Amino acid sequence: MRDFDYVRPATISEALVAAAEPGSAYLAGGTNLLDLMKGGVTSPERIVDITRLPELNRIETLDDGGLRIGALVRNADLAHDPAFAKAYPAVAEALLSGASAQLRNAATAGGNLLQRTRCSYFYDTASACNRREPGSGCSALGGENRLHAILGWSDACIATHPSDFCVPLVALDAVVEIEGKQGRRHVTLEEFHRLPGDTPQRETVLEPGELIVAIRLPAEAASFAAHARYLKMRERTSYAFAVVSAAAALTVRDGKIRAARLALGGVAAKPWRARAAEAVLLGADADEAAFVRAADAALADASPPGDNAFKIELARRIVVRTLMSALAGTPALMPALPASPFSSLPGVRHDA
Repeated sequence: MRDFDYVRPATISEALVAAAEPGSAYLAGGTNLLDLMKGGVTSPERIVDITRLPELNRIETLDDGGLRIGALVRNADLAHDPAFAKAYPAVAEALLSGASAQLRNAATAGGNLLQRTRCSYFYDTASACNRREPGSGCSALGGENRLHAILGWSDACIATHPSDFCVPLVALDAVVEIEGKQGRRHVTLEEFHRLPGDTPQRETVLEPGELIVAIRLPAEAASFAAHARYLKMRERTSYAFAVVSAAAALTVRDGKIRAARLALGGVAAKPWRARAAEAVLLGADADEAAFVRAADAALADASPPGDNAFKIELARRIVVRTLMSALAGTPALMPALPASPFSSLPGVRHDA
């Protein structure tokens, strides 16, 4: 690891000034950044430690009924907050399915949005990776790629976004609050992450020096609490990233679907909002046949860049199963193995 400058600002304004220097990186939980630095994948010249900024660690109910989650709120604290878990159970379930308890205690909400892909070629500095070194190529295209993208990929990059947290957030129309030298702006989470195209090194819409200060959930998101689930298929039940995952939220009246939200994880370079599937579900009978049609719509544009065609069918099945779970209703108890299709109730209370 090479030498770097370390700065610990006392205010957001001071942080923005410090991060304006070229080669700067913000440090929050550090659960991803420090690993990347140790492996030589990234080498910032200046670390701007924002962990002591008190205005970023709050969970606040907004006047319009929405929720504002400070960027420094820890994943574990958010998932175990009783009011949050009751109002947004799929998000709590996603959080509790990610990483280990130790990492959830350290990782932050804002940092979760910015975690880098877990593509092995990205982490291997001897391999070609356009994300790490633009123009060098993509070793994954001709390499081991069974876990790579099936939607939105390009010849420049076939990596996937690893977050669990982001999948139900994008389904529920979350908004990212960003502070920069031009002031504060708001970007929907659906637009926040970029598809690779010809510039996979541009992973988000953040400009240099900009800082995520909060994540907002609209008031409407809590209306899905009775029928919202997150389901994650992984190669081992714990401490593993999703092969594919899905978040589903429904409003059902008189046997008809009156509102639907659906997103997938592990399938693209960003959490994937399945709007075509939502359109299929709206007004349909709340049954498995409708869910199968929705799954087909969600994966209609999927294609394998290599040895991962199985992910398309797996994603279809995860979509159907997640929608069926949402239809059955949010359980009063959090599954013993959150988000696992192999889990069974009883588990622990959402507000435990």
